[in-house]
Amino acid sequence: MARKKKTEEEEIIYAPIDEQPITDTLRENYMPYAMSVIVSRAIPEIDGFKPAHRKLLYTMFKMGLLGGKLTKSANVVGQTMKLNPHGDATIYETMVRLTRGHEALLHPLVESQGNFGKQFSRDMAYAAPRYTEVRLEPICNEVFGDINKNTVQFVDSYDGEMQEPTLLPVAFPNILVNPNQGIAVGMASNICSFNLKEVCDATVALLKNEKTDVMKYMPAPDFSMGADIIYNEDEMRAIYDTGRGSFKMRAKYEFDKKNNCIEITEIPYTTTSEAIIGKLMELVKANKLKEISDARDETGLQGFKITLDLKRGTDPDQLMTKLYKLTPLEDSYSCNFNVLIKTRPMVLGVREILLEWIKFRMECVKNGIKYDIDKKSERLHLLTGLKKILLDIDKAISIIRHTELEADVVPNLMDGFGIDRVQAEYVAEIKLRNLNREYILNRTSDIEKLMEDLEELNRILGDDKEVKKLIADQLKKIAKKYGEERKTTLITSDEIVEYKETEEIDDYALTIFFTRENYLKKISAISLRSSTTEHKLKENDEILQTIETTNKTELIFFSDKCNAYKMKTYDMPDAKVSTMGEYLPGLLGLDEGEKILYVVVTSDYKGNMLFTFENGKMAKVELKNYETKTNRKKLIGAYGSKSPIVDIRFLAEDIDVIVMSDNNRVLCLNTEKIPLKATKSTQGVQAMTLRKKGAVVNRVLAADEFDVENREKYRTKNIPAAGGILKKEDTQISLI
Repeated sequence: MARKKKTEEEEIIYAPIDEQPITDTLRENYMPYAMSVIVSRAIPEIDGFKPAHRKLLYTMFKMGLLGGKLTKSANVVGQTMKLNPHGDATIYETMVRLTRGHEALLHPLVESQGNFGKQFSRDMAYAAPRYTEVRLEPICNEVFGDINKNTVQFVDSYDGEMQEPTLLPVAFPNILVNPNQGIAVGMASNICSFNLKEVCDATVALLKNEKTDVMKYMPAPDFSMGADIIYNEDEMRAIYDTGRGSFKMRAKYEFDKKNNCIEITEIPYTTTSEAIIGKLMELVKANKLKEISDARDETGLQGFKITLDLKRGTDPDQLMTKLYKLTPLEDSYSCNFNVLIKTRPMVLGVREILLEWIKFRMECVKNGIKYDIDKKSERLHLLTGLKKILLDIDKAISIIRHTELEADVVPNLMDGFGIDRVQAEYVAEIKLRNLNREYILNRTSDIEKLMEDLEELNRILGDDKEVKKLIADQLKKIAKKYGEERKTTLITSDEIVEYKETEEIDDYALTIFFTRENYLKKISAISLRSSTTEHKLKENDEILQTIETTNKTELIFFSDKCNAYKMKTYDMPDAKVSTMGEYLPGLLGLDEGEKILYVVVTSDYKGNMLFTFENGKMAKVELKNYETKTNRKKLIGAYGSKSPIVDIRFLAEDIDVIVMSDNNRVLCLNTEKIPLKATKSTQGVQAMTLRKKGAVVNRVLAADEFDVENREKYRTKNIPAAGGILKKEDTQISLI
């Protein structure tokens, strides 16, 4: 049967795909995208703006909204799209964050009218752009000052129809005054805000001495939402020096004694009212917060407020200490001062950022001075030519009147008075009514003033100290005009009381029962004594561990996947002898097929863990290695993984243990011979030497569990050792 010929469409479908090395794909396709995101989207530059901010503000400036009337946000968004080819929703969202109504910035750049949502609310939606109105705030005079004097470079817009600035000539370090956050490809930026007056004072000091300690002038960040910073000078200095680090913030509150409620008026910049109330409700439902009867958001025209109604007898200060620990009322701010310096991303400290801004600002000021010099020089040149006309006005009139061709007027004036073409053109354009001595004297009287101005401008331009003095004077005026008191206050760690969860936990004696089938029972001593029934267990299940302890301890569970899981004993529900207890795979969230092998209960993390492996190696690790400062539930690499685990044992002190191999050899040794290792995942040391393909079998026994008449015959002085052959009279001993 003849094969059907493929159609042209089928040929296209089945055409082979050209192969390309992945390195070429990354270089040609991915790298341009990554660089575009870093340089042209996510990371702020030294003027404190991302491209989206800059395009929006410059559009508003060109629309005459600096000092002009309010206009619809939709109008601004539409005009901005000429510079920024993104969707209107993205542009409007950018504008929202810059507005006074949104309250995200210490010094908003856009004056707003209408609903623009709030920084402290996740769910409060801003109104559509057709309903809101905007214009530039007065502080934008310091953002756009002298922009028309070639202070910054202009480039073509994306379609070549317009020109836009690469940077804005901000007269104050806006990069540190207003917060900025961005996520690029392989890097991110998170710059907190600082108080304008403090930043200006620090910059003035740096202009005088580059080695100035800026922390003397700006001790810590300042945020539009206020709150408190838990101030640690060493941690803050590390952030100032490296541009990386974090600090903690906590909410401010007042106690309304009359209504028995707490009013939270300021919260950390990194959280929202919905997150706080959601966490409060979660704690109430989990029965971990019994002091609150109701929590609600009462934010209104008077400002932000969350109200907590308290139950009778509740201590408000003690409750807030607890809430700081358990809710986002205390939160961390992570700093990453990543800034684009001449299109190169750099993580800089605060002083380095200010020094880079000073370089940038000096260049702007010098460009502005050069522009003024050029304009004044042009004006002086024209007036110098006009002054020569003063010597003989009649001659000038005669030359013009007796010149037959219009094209010869300028050359004849040049020849008649010894002036150049530019000067002659200027004279020729003067109206007939102005060709009088008074007009010319009035104009030429500016020559001396222009010469003085040019001399002064050239002097300043040639002296960096004078340029810095000019910048310092501008900063002092800005600080005086726009500066505000700090909104975020500083408290030291000595002033705060840390909440200790165990203080409110009932402590009582109890017993932990752990079974082979991974069930765990926590039974109080009272319940255990009063019980007359036997333990309820799953069929063929048995109890492996029985541990007497108290409620204020921690449980550490070691699994067969080299993981350790941690849990507070008081978080485990009490059980009874007549119940099966808690199923650990579900309680701890174990992976499929993962099983708990051993349980440790501790209150002080004293003692050691002994791990015995199938290859005859044993590892001894301090229990302290499993202690964590945070509430981590899972620790990976809890013990070595190169050989299957045979036994896990907690050692309060060194003891004699018995190890048996599969070739009927038994080794007795004291655990003091096993050196203590610093890492959890250590493979340990060889304790028992094995034949080829030999293995340690069953679990390790404490020597007192090895019931023989003379166990010393199996003891070794040094390790590794093969151990002694199991004697005939001991062969009935079970090591299971």
